[in-house]
Amino acid sequence: MTHVPGVYADAVHPTIAATATALPPHTITRDDVKYYMGRVFNISERRLEAMMSIVDNAQVHKRHAIFPIDYTIEPRALSKTNNEYIEHAVKLGREAAEKCLERAGLKPEEIDLIVTVSCTGFMIPSLDAHLIHLMGFRPNVRRMPFTELGCAAGAMALGRAADYLKAQPGGNVLIISVELPSLTFQRKDISQANLISSILFGDGAAAAIVRGNPAPGPKILISETYTFPDSLFAMGFDLRDSGFHIILDKEVPEMIGGKIRGLVEGFLERNGRKREEIKGWILHPGGARLLGNVETELGLCKCDTQPSWDILGNVGNLSSATILFILQEWLEKRPLKTGEYALAAAFGPGFSAEFLLLQWA
Repeated sequence: MTHVPGVYADAVHPTIAATATALPPHTITRDDVKYYMGRVFNISERRLEAMMSIVDNAQVHKRHAIFPIDYTIEPRALSKTNNEYIEHAVKLGREAAEKCLERAGLKPEEIDLIVTVSCTGFMIPSLDAHLIHLMGFRPNVRRMPFTELGCAAGAMALGRAADYLKAQPGGNVLIISVELPSLTFQRKDISQANLISSILFGDGAAAAIVRGNPAPGPKILISETYTFPDSLFAMGFDLRDSGFHIILDKEVPEMIGGKIRGLVEGFLERNGRKREEIKGWILHPGGARLLGNVETELGLCKCDTQPSWDILGNVGNLSSATILFILQEWLEKRPLKTGEYALAAAFGPGFSAEFLLLQWA
């Protein structure tokens, strides 16, 4: 085999040894969204009819939330929602982390680096600091909190974990992603971005353990980040007195669709692989239109990306945690054969795309 930069046949690559997820108890169904949309938002009947069509086409059947819907939709001060964020981020993050450690057969003291990921609230000290005492991690465990990478952050965390383990072979990294977008709900914001957000996003947490020593599971061969030129406007949050207000440009699906084929082909070519060799497509579904555009441009069918559709339908867009939920779907329901390759991709503020080349072991 010809050696290419970053991918060596004889190298020991970090492996995703386990994943786990955690969901809060309350659910929001598509019918709930239809019932509350006109009652909560002060919008015209014509616009409401248009939103009903969007709800039907969004492919999100249900989502989870930390509070019942009647409380979720009530306006609250940022100080209140942020305290709720801290309480439930610790609770859900701990649940996902404990499940993941158990699946990997590891104890908290065996973790060398904790990467925590979230963009839907704010806490200093960060989530990892809270969990060190609660779960019994070593006092000298390294910490890497990510807060501003949005939906791409779960994939970026896997890439940065692999980078760390290449420098510290034999180590173990725990990734914890917690997103509570229900706390960013804005009743008085009738922008299209906020209305779409109220249809798509759900609460949840996910964890992954990446090991430096050989283990069964997907090996992380290489990762890359691409930041789109002149794209700061595309996605993010505007922090106001009333809380987080989402920024979501309507052209994002077309912006990604217009570049995704060239980005994927370039990524694979630089790392010695061809499009035909990819047997697993682990794609973050920002929304149905975005995922559909990516499928069209890459020549994929729904059968190639069904786990992404399943997660979107059953739990919605969980921001950074979504890619880890989808990865778990592949691991549990569609594991690849030893030696086969998969490509993972997620997109977030910046505007950025994060790519990972995986190989099953």
